[in-house]
Amino acid sequence: MIVMSMDMSQYLSLFIEESKEHLQNLNTHILELEKNPDDMPVLNEIFRVAHTLKGMAGTMGFVKMSTLTHSMENVLQEIRNERIQCNSQIVDILFQCLDVLESYINSIAETGSEGGRENDELIRLLDNIANGQTGIVPQSSETAFSSGSHSEEKEDDFIIDEYSQGIINNAAKMGFNAYKIRVVLNQGCVLKSARAFIVFRTLEKNADIIKSQPSVEDIEDEKFDFEFTVLVVSKASQELLFRELTSISEIDEVNITIVQSDASAEEQSGMSQFDKKEIQQHIEKGSKEISALKAGKKSDHSVIPKAGKTVRVDIERLDHLMNLVSELIIIKTQLENVGGKDQSKHFNESIEYLERVSTSIHDAVMKVRMVPVEMVFNRFPRMIRDLARELGKQIELNMMGEETEVDRTVIDELTDPLIHLLRNSADHGIEKPEERRQKNKPETGTINLAAYHDGNNVVIEVEDDGAGINIEKVKAKAIEKGLVDASIVDSISENDIIRFLFEPSFSTAEQVTDVSGRGVGLDVVKTKIESLGGVIEVETKKDLGSKFIIRFPLTLAIIQALMVELGTEKYAIPLSSTKEIITVKTEDIKLVQKKETIIVRDQVIPLIRLAKLLDVPDSHLDNNKKLTVVIVKKGDKLFGLVVDNLIGQHEIVIKPMSKHLADIKGFVGATILGDGQVALILDTNTLSL
Repeated sequence: MIVMSMDMSQYLSLFIEESKEHLQNLNTHILELEKNPDDMPVLNEIFRVAHTLKGMAGTMGFVKMSTLTHSMENVLQEIRNERIQCNSQIVDILFQCLDVLESYINSIAETGSEGGRENDELIRLLDNIANGQTGIVPQSSETAFSSGSHSEEKEDDFIIDEYSQGIINNAAKMGFNAYKIRVVLNQGCVLKSARAFIVFRTLEKNADIIKSQPSVEDIEDEKFDFEFTVLVVSKASQELLFRELTSISEIDEVNITIVQSDASAEEQSGMSQFDKKEIQQHIEKGSKEISALKAGKKSDHSVIPKAGKTVRVDIERLDHLMNLVSELIIIKTQLENVGGKDQSKHFNESIEYLERVSTSIHDAVMKVRMVPVEMVFNRFPRMIRDLARELGKQIELNMMGEETEVDRTVIDELTDPLIHLLRNSADHGIEKPEERRQKNKPETGTINLAAYHDGNNVVIEVEDDGAGINIEKVKAKAIEKGLVDASIVDSISENDIIRFLFEPSFSTAEQVTDVSGRGVGLDVVKTKIESLGGVIEVETKKDLGSKFIIRFPLTLAIIQALMVELGTEKYAIPLSSTKEIITVKTEDIKLVQKKETIIVRDQVIPLIRLAKLLDVPDSHLDNNKKLTVVIVKKGDKLFGLVVDNLIGQHEIVIKPMSKHLADIKGFVGATILGDGQVALILDTNTLSL
């Protein structure tokens, strides 16, 4: 059995998902450790996560992750043993480790490899904190690094032949070092060849293997005891190779010896010199034995398929879904057996049954797709902590409703808007401690992040107790950018003034910083939320703070829609944005600033003639004395859509537009109707008034 050709890619998706969960757990507990450095249960949990990540990364052959978590483990163990005291410096370093681990996981998810980022300085810093343990044990002039028990020194029977020595001599002229590496596996190691494969793959990242003893074939077939020796040439340091090899689990001992170049011996032997090109080719390809090892055993993680998006599902939900599918099969059998004189009765009963089951399946699938917003929220405490330090402020983040569930496709799009809003609250909203003292406020500002369901919508609120939006400052900036004329700015409502904040390149920051001032932020938020079929509203009071309210559909897959006709074409209007349907006489339409409007319950509502806007042929609206108007919401504003006919309310499946049509505004997608026709779904947030 050739175990060394085992395919690790089948575990990649699981590794990425579990690693992300562990990193989120690590983030949460490091934040708790910062608040209470003496909390031993929290410290134990951080140690457990680091240990788990080390084992997972080592098994998958991700040496950089494994090495870093191993050094983290050493520091945490010293704290647990009360040899060193946890302080803010150590917490900062742990956060740096977390950032590096996240970058590794992101790189693995995108490319299948950890990337080229090295973190020797960070590892050296960790090692220094853990009392400077380097693992250097000087045994001879040749031995530089070794680990494990040395009670039994085994006689070295590794022979470097003339061919290998010639490679070493010429490689030395090109700046390569030669090392003899002896690896001893744990006596309890079950899959010795698999563990050896990980050692070979780890070495090949920084070195080229010239020779192996026993041979590669014997190692592959497990025809060796619990140790083997390899000869390598590399430009990497002994320290790096030692650190990476000792991070692999189930290895008891690693002994690295420098093999000196011996040019004089080479000359006496009369062996022909390898030229530079031949040496480089040999170093790149390795010996025939090692080439045979690589064949069929890709050491480069870039060949591993990219992991797809996944979501963890409660087993009870899957059981429920399976039961419904079973019911569907039963109905199929019933429909196949429909016949005879009672055909109509049985057919109608089966159709009703099918409708009930299909509705239940829809509900079950929707629940399977649901994930808590906690997945997004949990990354923000660390962000606010770092922002507060950078801005010289004291900020406390309170999170509520983390258990609120939304569709997975929605939650993937929420991160960026919330990051912008939270950064906006931290930078523009919360004041400096001295300024808050002058206003008789607590020095520590508060940001509340809350989520909750509201009918078929999800609402997320970002609220701060800061200075509020400076309306006069916004007015001045709007005039400066030519968004409004100075002569009429004072007649504009406060809500309309606030909307200027969502204009591209609009910023009231007096200077550009790493946090703000570039005019990129709230316009991005508005665009992203509208792409989700949602809206954003703002409430603010001077010196009391601001609240940004995001409202978007529970799911983007299946929605309730109002079907309408324009000429010979059919369109869908999301029911979530529909307020009411009215009939309007043509003589009741008034012109305000050359735009058609109607008055409904003393409120002026602009009209949009959809047929003209969409250039729909054969529309006879101008000949009608009464118009059908669908009043829809756009944020906190209302406007009316003039349509030809109403078809009714339907549950529709949203299909995305093709990439050629994706940039066309006014539509969120399309749907296929029961008769096979395609109907476009209107995006009421982007329709031009």
